[in-house]
Amino acid sequence: MLLSYLFASNSTASVRKWYKKCAHLTLAFMAKRGFNNRKLYLSKSWKLNSLTILVLILLSVVKLARSQSPRAGCSLDFLKSYDRNLAACGGGNWGGFLTQDCCGVALDKYLYTLGLRTNRTGQIYLNASEQRNCLNLMTNLGENGMVCGIERLTSGAGGCSDLTVSDIENKLGDRLGSLANNCVLPSDDGVFKSKCASCLRAWENIGQTMDGNGAVQNDVDICRFAVLVTLMSKRIDDVRWVQTLYRCLGESDYSGDVSKGTSRRKISSGLVLLISGIIGIAVVLIFVAWIVLKKRTGPKVSVSLHLEASKDILPDVPGCPKITLKEIYAATKNLNVINFIGEGIAGKVYKGVLSNGTQVAVKHIVKDEYVETFAREVTSLSHVRHPNLVRLLGYCEKEVECFLVYELCSNGNLSEWLFGANKALSWVQRLEIAIDSAQGLQFLHSYPEGCIVHRDVKPTNILLDDNLVAKLSDFGLSKVIDHGRSYVSSEVRGTFGYVDPEYQRNHKVNPSGDVYSFGMVLLQIISGRRVINLNLKRPMSLQKMAKHLVREGDMSGFADPKMKGEFSKEAFDITLLLALSCTGQALQRPTMGEVITRLEEALDISSSSKPTRNDLSF
Repeated sequence: MLLSYLFASNSTASVRKWYKKCAHLTLAFMAKRGFNNRKLYLSKSWKLNSLTILVLILLSVVKLARSQSPRAGCSLDFLKSYDRNLAACGGGNWGGFLTQDCCGVALDKYLYTLGLRTNRTGQIYLNASEQRNCLNLMTNLGENGMVCGIERLTSGAGGCSDLTVSDIENKLGDRLGSLANNCVLPSDDGVFKSKCASCLRAWENIGQTMDGNGAVQNDVDICRFAVLVTLMSKRIDDVRWVQTLYRCLGESDYSGDVSKGTSRRKISSGLVLLISGIIGIAVVLIFVAWIVLKKRTGPKVSVSLHLEASKDILPDVPGCPKITLKEIYAATKNLNVINFIGEGIAGKVYKGVLSNGTQVAVKHIVKDEYVETFAREVTSLSHVRHPNLVRLLGYCEKEVECFLVYELCSNGNLSEWLFGANKALSWVQRLEIAIDSAQGLQFLHSYPEGCIVHRDVKPTNILLDDNLVAKLSDFGLSKVIDHGRSYVSSEVRGTFGYVDPEYQRNHKVNPSGDVYSFGMVLLQIISGRRVINLNLKRPMSLQKMAKHLVREGDMSGFADPKMKGEFSKEAFDITLLLALSCTGQALQRPTMGEVITRLEEALDISSSSKPTRNDLSF
């Protein structure tokens, strides 16, 4: 009966896996009884008859079958895992996450089976009870996961431990697609190292930014692995990619405090605590001494780039007053995490209230490399005023940090409305937001003192005020093209998925690049989809998906299900074809003025009885 159960498996691969497990358990059974494996096969003086071997195999099958019983309370199917043909202690230590040597193989198999479950259910981590059952099951199958630290990847502790795939996608937005792009790893060793470094950096940073400042290492690890399982579940059928990803993330050297090395784990826990305490006290004393010295002697080191740039560029900016550091900290309650509302490439953003009662959004910039961004935003936005551009109200610059103060758009950004679970926009509201954004871009492109190219048009940079009026924000990458010139040359900047392919090839900045980005945003506005579909084995861009549906004659199939079919089909078709023309060849793209005309035509066609921007849906 047991053999019938064994060979009734769904596939030949399953049979091979069962047979392999049985063989391992049989050899382990004989080893415990004093038989050496090699001697068993090589010795001519000792032989087992076929009946003895059959009995041993049957005993192994019984043990394995019992371990696979549903009563084990584990939803992970370890028989569907794979072998990476690693040495006994291969697989790396995942930057010190693993607490014992030789645990890399166990974590590989655990993550793969967890990814399979996540692909089916959308859930990431197991609860504590099921986690124990699954790790016990791994031990029965010959992989001792109980002593490796895997048990930390358990739900129920709050924060990232309780996130689902949908939560991760909503939190990260386009950054998840960017991570997926960074982690497309070649097999060639020469190229692999550089690509792996990019993948590793992106994975480390994304886990840290999700958990915020002050997180202990374990919380950061939980966030980081939650992102990894989400990413992996999208391409779980691509075993070769999964193996290459494990090779990169598991066996690479990590930066900063993430990499602890195996030697640390060999030190006794008491000694580690003692050393940590001594180091902690020393750091505190050094920090206190530094503060005292700084107060006595004044700052000796400053952000030189920032000071030099600000003295030359920002001596006095008309229409953009300087705001004191004291008022910045008072407005945001000392940059309290409660007031944190978002994060861009240059820094974190906090909401606050100035002393005059004005509600503001404050961007905090502390990195040297973004000083240019700070100066560009002040000089670009200080004199540029339009209802569909976020107003810069002031700025603050100090030796080691600087701030930009904007009007507060209380309804957040467009990305939150398109992809958030509890928010929805009607068809008319979507058209109005698209027109607002287009009018902001048209104003920039036709600015009297020179064409201003935004270079980073995307849903997170389109903010919505109390009445859902859209306003373009974040001018840190903007470029000004003087009159008489059609473009300026520049390194490629922007966000993955929204950057014009022609700009990537020729490095020429011109308004056409903004039109392309707007076209991608317009596709998202009407479809409610991400720019890259990570659910496919081979990721497909939103543009290609839209073209495919147009060829099939199923344009309405591209519509966001949140609209529940409540839209004008004629207006929808006009808008979809307009978006595709914006993302076509550069010479064939419309101007933003032409885009506005077509969108207003679609709005006129749409029924006036549809909800307007004042009928918000939560």
